[in-house]
This record gives sequence, C-alpha cells and structure tokens, in this order.
Amino acid sequence: MTRPAKVSTVTPIAAALEIDDANAIDWSDSADVVVVGWGAAGACAAIEARATGASVLVIDRFAGGGASTLSGGVVYAGGGTPYQKQAGFNDTPEAMADYLRHEVNGVVSDATLKKFCDDSVANLAWLEMHGARFGATMPDYKTSYPPEGKFLYYSGNEVVPAYQGDKGAPAPRGHRAIAKGQSGATLYAALQAATLRAGAQPLTQAAVRRLVRLNGAVIGVEVWQLPPGDPATLKHAQLSREVERWRTFRPGKSAAFRREAAQIEQAKAQPRFIRARHGVVLSTGGFMYNPEMIQEHAPHTRRGWPIGGAGCDGSAVRLGATVGAVSKELSNVSAWRFITPPAVWPKGVVVNSQGERFANEQLYGAALGYELVDRQGGKGWLIIDGKLRSQAIRQCLLGRIWAFQSLPALAMMLLSAKKAATPEALAARIQANPAKLRASIERASAAARGEREDAFGKSPDMRHDLSRGPFYAIDISIGSPTFPLAVLTLGGLVVNEENGQVLDAAGQPIAGLFAAGRAAIGLPSSRYISGLSLADCVFSGRRAGRAASHSTDKGN
Repeated sequence: MTRPAKVSTVTPIAAALEIDDANAIDWSDSADVVVVGWGAAGACAAIEARATGASVLVIDRFAGGGASTLSGGVVYAGGGTPYQKQAGFNDTPEAMADYLRHEVNGVVSDATLKKFCDDSVANLAWLEMHGARFGATMPDYKTSYPPEGKFLYYSGNEVVPAYQGDKGAPAPRGHRAIAKGQSGATLYAALQAATLRAGAQPLTQAAVRRLVRLNGAVIGVEVWQLPPGDPATLKHAQLSREVERWRTFRPGKSAAFRREAAQIEQAKAQPRFIRARHGVVLSTGGFMYNPEMIQEHAPHTRRGWPIGGAGCDGSAVRLGATVGAVSKELSNVSAWRFITPPAVWPKGVVVNSQGERFANEQLYGAALGYELVDRQGGKGWLIIDGKLRSQAIRQCLLGRIWAFQSLPALAMMLLSAKKAATPEALAARIQANPAKLRASIERASAAARGEREDAFGKSPDMRHDLSRGPFYAIDISIGSPTFPLAVLTLGGLVVNEENGQVLDAAGQPIAGLFAAGRAAIGLPSSRYISGLSLADCVFSGRRAGRAASHSTDKGN
C-alpha cells in the first residue's frame, strides 16, 4: 500500500509575475493599499492608511488575528504613560531608550530607537483611541505574565543591575490590555473592529502566493481564495479555530488540523489578481511554522515549543525574495526559558550539562533562554534546595498564579526533579561534573552570605545560601517533556527604517513594497522582551501604512 503524500502546511509561493502593461491583467479588485496579513501589524497599517484617505484591502489566510490574538496582549510602552504615573513611576523616553539599547543591540539605528521611545506614549493613546484599555495595577513580584487583575509590570530585564543605566530608576513598561484571562484576543479584537470601522475591506481565507511587478515596481498580488459560502470554506474556518484551541495542550492535534486546513486550501482555493495602486504591505508574521526554514536557519531550536499563528510560515520573507528583497537575523530565534513564577526559583542557580553556572537567574526568560539554547547547547538544570522547593510549592498552590505557570512548576518539583543530599550525589544523578557543580553552588552561596560578589551580577535580594541540602535539579533543557520551552522567530525583511519600505541586497528600496511586524526587521529582532513585539507592530504597522498610502514611485 502506498502512503499518502505529506501535506505541507506552508503557503506555496511562486516567482513574481513580471508584466509590461498593467492592463494585461484581469484585476478582480483594487485598492490604494493592499495589506497582506491581518494581525496587529496589518491592522495598524490598514487603520493608518485609511486615516490618510487611502482605500485599503486587507488579506488574511484565515480570519485575522495571527500570533497577536494568541499573545498575552502586552504592549511595551514607557516614557511617562498615564499608568506609569498612576503607579508612582517617573519614566522618560531617554530612560526607556537607555534600557532598550541593551535589548536592541544595534539591530535598528539609535535614531529609530529614539523615535520609538519618543512616540511610545502617543502610540499607547492611539491604541486606546481604537478601543484598547490598560491599567496601573501591579503584581507583588517579578513574573513572566501578571496574574488576573494586574496590568502593569516589569516585562523585561529592567530590574537586573547589568541592564540599568544612569537615566533614571527602573520603570515597569509592560502594559497588559485589560481583559479576563490572557489579553491577546481582547487587544486584537479592538484592532480588528477598528480596521472595519475605518473602512478597510477584508478578504479572508485567502493567501497571497505571488507578487505582480511592472517595470520593477510591485503593483499587485495574486491571491488564492476559498470560495465564500462553500462547505469546504466553512470547514476551513472551523479548523483554524480548532488549531488555536488545541495548540497549547495538544500540539499534535493542532498540527493535524493545520494539515487538514492546508489540504482544503490546496484543493479548493482559486486565483485572482488584486491591484495595489500605491503599495503592498507585507505583515504575515514570522516563520515558526515553516519547518524547512527552521531547519535551514535555526535547527538548534527545533525541539522547542513553537509560538505563533498558523499563518506564520515565512510567506513575507519568501514573497520578498521573489523581487530581490534581503532578509536578516533569520537564525535568531527567541527561546523562552521562564523560571518565574514561582518567584523564589530565580534564587537557585542554573547550570549547564557539566554543572557550571552560566547566567544570572533573575534574567528575563528570553535572555535566560538565549544563554541556555544558543550558548550552552540547550541542556541545563535549575538547582534549588529544600527550603526554596517548599516556598515554591506554596506559591504555586496558594499564590495567584496562572495554571499554565503553576502546573508545569509543580509537575517538575513533585514528579521529575532529581533529588540528592549532596552536590556530588546530585551531579551523579544529572551526569554532571561533581567538582564543577559543588563549585557553582558554593560560589553562589558565598555571594548570598556577602562574602564575595555574585559572578553574574545577581541582585542581593535574589541571592540564596544553598549550603545545606537536600538539593533538587529541575530540567530546564529545550525539549523537556514536562517543562516546554517556547520559541519564536525574530528575523525578517530588511526595511528602510524611516518608512518601512523593503530593501534589496544593494540597500535600494523596492518600489511599492513595504513590511511591518515580525515580517520585518524591527525593535525585537535582536532580543525579545514581553510586549516589545506588539509595540513594534503598532510602531512599524502605522509607519508602513502611512508610507504605502503616499507611495508614488511606481513603475506605471
């Protein structure tokens, strides 16, 4: 019996269609600006383009939302937002930029970073104008995601001494949209409704497979759309909802639904051409669900738990490549190893496979994940003692912690942690070097007692004397079956930072083509921190929508 051919869930991309006469194409529709991808960046681009008076058509492979609706709904904002002030913090754009330089690492220019920070308060107000709501209540401790009823928090490395500058005291800049449960769906729903109120025309269950060029300028797209009202189209919509529903708890089931949806697309979608009179904006997200691109650019992250929407298949990068666009940072995949909550876990020490301590445990999860996955081969352990374990269990059971945070932590401590009375015995259990593990524990303990400086700059209040057992080793490796490590792609198309126009290998703008969000290089393309991606979606989406609506450098 022959096995059925494997169904690819990746949008097929064809070489750009080069034409000599715009009238040679039978255009089924047209708009001044065509936005490809209706997540947060695409919504912001569409709204901003409409504000200039341009007509807008926004296309999405599913029903809109993408990774944004699946996110925590956190927007990184500072420089003196109303909520920072209400919580008693005096932040400035200069202090915000001073901190973000540690995270941006030059991936965008200082001028772009300055503008992002200068515009931050106004961009948050713009989101509120379009229906989003934020708050000033803060959690009692550093966390990866604030509990119910808390909406402002330190969402990066702001309180880590090595990241602090001289422009002001650390300030919380993670603004979580007010919602019950996680906030991504609520924040995106406001943007989607605002897109429609603005008068943009949606085209859903449709995927762009080819760009159309005239004299070197992008003037339209070839889109393959499922027939409206067809039973298969309704089934496709249902499958896309099931993909989102099961992606966290049953990833295999979610993958099966993605394959079934892709099979419907391949069997039923029909091509049509849409004219873009001024510009095309690519905002289709990253490429987390493109296994070929992950294998090519970041194979060391394949065992991670992918974060993104089903449409995050690299279509923007692949479409751009057909017209000579260049991409960067495709090997830069953010690996999230959050070890808080419980809040006391960072008081332990993280060690590599040899038993050597390798990072400041209070680092934000993506920074810790980078040290683990990119520098330690993805293998590591969190070492705590009996006292920290007892405190952590109480926090998980009695503290206001989300189930997705507390349940894995409890499972690790109660079911799979390795226990031993001495560092040497623990080293034997985790196959580490006993001398190195003891040295790691003793040095960290000496720093906690004030006998030496902490080798990694941990804050004094986060140090803990681990001189007495029993000791517990918790597997924090990528691929841990009970402690998933999330991964997210950060690279994308290189753009002109003043207007979001896509650039070619010579650094020249490609007429009529723009990009935004995770489809493009932006603020989060070096190191991810919570809220920076959505904030960049607003910043880069508005920028691209505005510029595309005014674009006149077309080949016609």
